[in-house]
Amino acid sequence: MLELGRQALASQPFSALVGARLVRFAPEGTELRIPVADALKQQHGFVHGGVLSYAADNALTFAGGAVLGTSVVTAEYKINYVRPAIGQEIIARAVALQAGKTQAACRCDVFVVNEGKELLCAIAQGTIARLSAAPSAE
Repeated sequence: MLELGRQALASQPFSALVGARLVRFAPEGTELRIPVADALKQQHGFVHGGVLSYAADNALTFAGGAVLGTSVVTAEYKINYVRPAIGQEIIARAVALQAGKTQAACRCDVFVVNEGKELLCAIAQGTIARLSAAPSAE
């Protein structure tokens, strides 16, 4: 299952741009990691909130996909930033809290690794929806 998830991640050009790696993809949870590069920081030296948001969004979607099947999208999500992300790596860990036939409610904790220590920097929750058919251009 992990290889299938890695193929999906590799097909996303933005994921390649930020250097994201999927290290866990299972019904029990998912984990996405992003190395911190200067290009991902904002003017104060923190990892940009958009990068943390991307990590949470993708981890949530993989968590939903692990229980609903891989043809899923994010229907909505909310994120709370609780600490500036200063460090060497971002880790987003997500789990499906409840899943039905067409959607899953998921939670994600986003950590920054600084000097080997994981610090919580964001918390997200979202709804992941199963796609019923191929997306249209409408």
